[in-house]
Amino acid sequence: MIQPHHLLVDAAAALAAVDRDPGSGLPLAERAARRAVRAGHAAAASTAERAWGHALLHRGDLAGAVRHLGRAVAWGTRAGSPELTAEARHKLAFAVLQRGRPQAALREVDAALPDLTGVAAARARAQRGIVLHNLGRLDEALGEYDTALRVLRREDDRLGVQRMLINRALVHADRHAFAAAARDLAEAEQLARELGRALTIGLIANNLGLMETLRGDVPAALRHLDRAERIIGAHGAQLGTLHQDRAELLLSAGLTAEARLAAERAVSTYRREHRHLKVPEVQLLLAQAELLAGDPGASGRHAAAARRGFRAQDRAAHAELARLRLLQARVAGGARPRVPATVLDAMLATLATAGWPGAATDAALVAAGLVADGRPYLARAAAAARSRGPALVRARGWYARALQCRAAGDGPGTLAATRAGLRILDEHGWAMGATDLRVHAAAHRADLAALGLETALATGRAAAQLEFSERARASRLPATPVRPPDDPVLTELLARLRAVTRELAERPGARLLARQAALERRIRDRSRHVTGGSAGAADRPASARALGSALGEWGLVEYTRSNVITVVDGRIRVRPLGAIGDLVDRITFAATRLDRPATAALLKDAAARLDARLLGPLPEVRGRPLVVVPTGPLHSLPWSLLPSCAGRPVTVAPSATLWLHAHARAAGGGPVVAVAGPRLTAAAPEAEAVAALHGGTALTGAAATVEATLAAFGTAGLVHLAAHGRLSADNPLFSDIALADGPLVVYDVERLPRVPHTLVLAACASGRPVVRTGDELMGLGVAFLARGAAQLIAPVLPVPDLSTRPLMIAFHRGLAAGRAPAAALADAALRHPEAAGFVCIGAGFR
Repeated sequence: MIQPHHLLVDAAAALAAVDRDPGSGLPLAERAARRAVRAGHAAAASTAERAWGHALLHRGDLAGAVRHLGRAVAWGTRAGSPELTAEARHKLAFAVLQRGRPQAALREVDAALPDLTGVAAARARAQRGIVLHNLGRLDEALGEYDTALRVLRREDDRLGVQRMLINRALVHADRHAFAAAARDLAEAEQLARELGRALTIGLIANNLGLMETLRGDVPAALRHLDRAERIIGAHGAQLGTLHQDRAELLLSAGLTAEARLAAERAVSTYRREHRHLKVPEVQLLLAQAELLAGDPGASGRHAAAARRGFRAQDRAAHAELARLRLLQARVAGGARPRVPATVLDAMLATLATAGWPGAATDAALVAAGLVADGRPYLARAAAAARSRGPALVRARGWYARALQCRAAGDGPGTLAATRAGLRILDEHGWAMGATDLRVHAAAHRADLAALGLETALATGRAAAQLEFSERARASRLPATPVRPPDDPVLTELLARLRAVTRELAERPGARLLARQAALERRIRDRSRHVTGGSAGAADRPASARALGSALGEWGLVEYTRSNVITVVDGRIRVRPLGAIGDLVDRITFAATRLDRPATAALLKDAAARLDARLLGPLPEVRGRPLVVVPTGPLHSLPWSLLPSCAGRPVTVAPSATLWLHAHARAAGGGPVVAVAGPRLTAAAPEAEAVAALHGGTALTGAAATVEATLAAFGTAGLVHLAAHGRLSADNPLFSDIALADGPLVVYDVERLPRVPHTLVLAACASGRPVVRTGDELMGLGVAFLARGAAQLIAPVLPVPDLSTRPLMIAFHRGLAAGRAPAAALADAALRHPEAAGFVCIGAGFR
């Protein structure tokens, strides 16, 4: 027969084991509880059942946790021990809270507190703080944590202190007191290491990721969340919170598709674990993701579901947040909801009191559009948010200020506020080292950029229109390029990707495709850890004077969605742009099927009609070589196919500012290197002919490896690549050029310390970018420009191998004779129209 003393010892040991590691402690708790219950030892049963419930809580079995913690309360009452009962009650409160019943959780804690003293009372107060935090009562929650910490520090309860610090840090983070949050988490992690609590270190890393998300440091947040996922996953603990925090982070970076997937994983995990409290929070994230992705209908459905969930949980502040997201979705869908001013004022007051400045600013912006005179709401939003808080919140404050100025008829003030908001968002983007993060984060610039351009057009001042056309496009490219640090892990991953891709080419199969996809995800995630660089001169768009000086006899033509801007001899002119419809699509379709008479006629007709709309109304540029700054589908246009551009030097640039930077780059020295990829009949003869024209070196056959080509980029002044090219529209940073040992991808280019002044990519569609919001561009050709290449000659269409060779040789003869790249390409294309599709991108005449 087991002695009562031994039952108590076993129960206490189980509780301690569960505290250290819920997974390994669970069997001990289960055995101790069964023995104590069989023996009828109430005190031991209460303690062991509490340990069992605590372990299940961490394993995600909320139903089991509530059941066993309820038994712990009952056994504590049977034992006549108010302290045991209260200890079980405050642990039960947390499980009840996670099931979405915060008011019931608060009642459990309040029932426990009178029977607790010292450390036990402090822990219950901390539990009360958790409930209050989830109810949006941040100041009260902070007060409970401060009270609990004073007791725990006095009693030298290091484990209790560690737990309280984590919880208090989350309140600090929600109040945007990030320095205080960071101090609490750093102390908590140090205590967790001293106490040997590995899982807790993972949970702290998760919280650090959330804090950095709120602060706006995306690379740091990603590093913390990836570390957290490794640690938490290794212990088999709950991952729902991590998925939720990752969704919020990805949303802040504009990665809506990835954010949606992470949020859906979080909802699925929470429902599987019966953690109903968290489901409406994630539904709100889904509402924001759908709104940012342009689907207000789906956004509204998620927001309505979240509001129903919050109201059922008696979470008034969160329900008002859901009301805001629902209103935003309805407005984005074209509706003008009729909401009484008293309701709007109550919503704003609730969100501000809850400590959500970003949401309060959004609410003021929505309210301003729903009442007859929205200026008071705009003033509140501008005053509250533009001088403090994370970048996205401050930028929304400046957007409110810009709208306030516009409502007052203050055009210069509107433009000044727009500049300030865009500058904040650009600094936010420049802090990210990864190209995809920078590009997608530009989605947050859309409202400000559109307002600035609209206001500039209304002023009638051509200089302002040029400035805001520039501010609205390709904001990341003129910034100082970020080269990731040497990373042996990334080097190995890229080598493994090349090997798998090469194997796939030889024997396709589902297993290899899955390995390829997994490697691509790891490369992407690893690359996103890099911190960004500086803006350089990117905050100063090119002026007409600077452009006029650099252009000389050339003319610049810059397109927006509704207008065309020209700069000729330093003078700016602005005209409306006629509709171009699907003419670009018709041209690109027909240009790849020139062997068919019907498509040849279609090409001729579409090219003439588009030429008339794009360049016909611009007499000031007739007869001049052109620098063209496209928008939208025009980035993929083979300009030489337009009748007025036949034989005419044309160079394309993502922005006038980028063109000016590229034009200023010195040519520098270095040899010419020509590289031939595999599986192309004409590639090796083409590379050898190009090398011979310039007295350079040809890399062909097995010598044309990725590493050899990357080494050539580091020393050459001009590199010519004749190879298969592939544009990955879904994942542009894995667009590639096929070489002897596998693909050279954008991630390879971004690791280079130097690229040649001039590159020629005779590879299908290698010059065609993927266009994101705000004419932000991604792709292989763009990567070379971002790394510092002055100019790039590449096709925006698939090009036939055998037809490309004579065009390229003619082009290089022109270069060797001293012709500028744009002029040499124009001459070659005129003589070899069968290889249409090549464009000159960048400087063009240096």
